[in-house]
Amino acid sequence: MASLLSSALNLPFNKFNEGNVKALPVKALSNRDYLFARRTSGCHGPYLLIKSKTSFEADVLAKDSLNVEAVDDTNDFGVVSVHHVGILCENLERSLQFYQNILGLKINEARPHDKLPYRGAWLWVGSEMIHLMELPNPDPLMGRPEHGGRDRHTCIAIRDVSKLKAILDKAGIPYTLSRSGRPAIFTRDPDANALEFTQVA
Repeated sequence: MASLLSSALNLPFNKFNEGNVKALPVKALSNRDYLFARRTSGCHGPYLLIKSKTSFEADVLAKDSLNVEAVDDTNDFGVVSVHHVGILCENLERSLQFYQNILGLKINEARPHDKLPYRGAWLWVGSEMIHLMELPNPDPLMGRPEHGGRDRHTCIAIRDVSKLKAILDKAGIPYTLSRSGRPAIFTRDPDANALEFTQVA
């Protein structure tokens, strides 16, 4: 039986098999650590994570119910990447001062500014964008967590966290460092939108 379980199995995302077991979107899993989510009975809430037992793994292999090559890809609509993130702001000029002059982001002049019923700007973040939208913000400005990692946030990959830290220090913009010790910094824009900057190689 061990030889049957020797290679890792890539589980398909958003596919159902026998017993209404849903595979989580994960990378190659070890044979003993398949993670499944089983919908709680009669509830529309979150899925519960369970580790399958070896006997269940053997049963799955025996029934061949998780044949990855045979999975129906009807629902695979071709996710490529995140195209942009929409961020609400009260005053476009004030936000542009922050995103352009502090963070150094450039405006994507090719994006239309006059076709929408509100003011806005598209800013390049690598090959993706942030869309600043001057619209009323339904989120409260007060009572937000001090650490942006505990709030809704947008994460931007950067090369040098220490350089950004120096820029924020010089501008007097508060920030917090990652609580896990990894090279990442969290700050907020003028409208209290949380931003994470994580250092990549």
